[in-house]
Amino acid sequence: MKRIKPAPEPAPRAWQRMLSGRRLDLLDPSPLDVEIEDVAHGLARVARWNGQTRGAHAFSVAQHSLLALELFEGEGPPATPAERMAALLHDAPEYVIGDMISPFKATLAGAYREVEAGLQRAIHLRFGLSATTPPALARRIKASDRRAAFHEATAFAGFTTREATELFGAPGPREKRPDRWLREMPAPEAEAAFLEAFASLAGD
Repeated sequence: MKRIKPAPEPAPRAWQRMLSGRRLDLLDPSPLDVEIEDVAHGLARVARWNGQTRGAHAFSVAQHSLLALELFEGEGPPATPAERMAALLHDAPEYVIGDMISPFKATLAGAYREVEAGLQRAIHLRFGLSATTPPALARRIKASDRRAAFHEATAFAGFTTREATELFGAPGPREKRPDRWLREMPAPEAEAAFLEAFASLAGD
């Protein structure tokens, strides 16, 4: 008697439905499926520090992005609108994949980084940026990202100054703490502020 082969298992779903109606494929993301409203909405609802922060509202990735942008603008030579846009969008893939704390990212290694890089390329192309960030600009953005992490860690996440300095480095001696973003913000407020910053840069 002939044995009937079982039907093949369907491939796991690798796309995410967005509120805009777009269907974004995480493994092969298209710039055409990226909408800034989806990015802002998602980032405003993704918690930094795994939600282990003080206050009634999570400290969101949207807030972190705005904080990092302000620090980026305050250091180094004047930046172009495109460079500032890259700083604002440096964590944009997290609107789809969430914000994983660094120790967990290290355990996932290559697979996570590949998905993150693919999403970042699609986001950059969608908004007229280079697919990959030039190394010098990437280093400058990373420095702002780390200084933002220092301020968040000490203001909201329970880190001592010593711990934060060891992990992220200390801010410059003349750096003014950016209190504009270091406060509790409901998700809709963070979303609106992110969209406003994006519109300002896109219009420059």
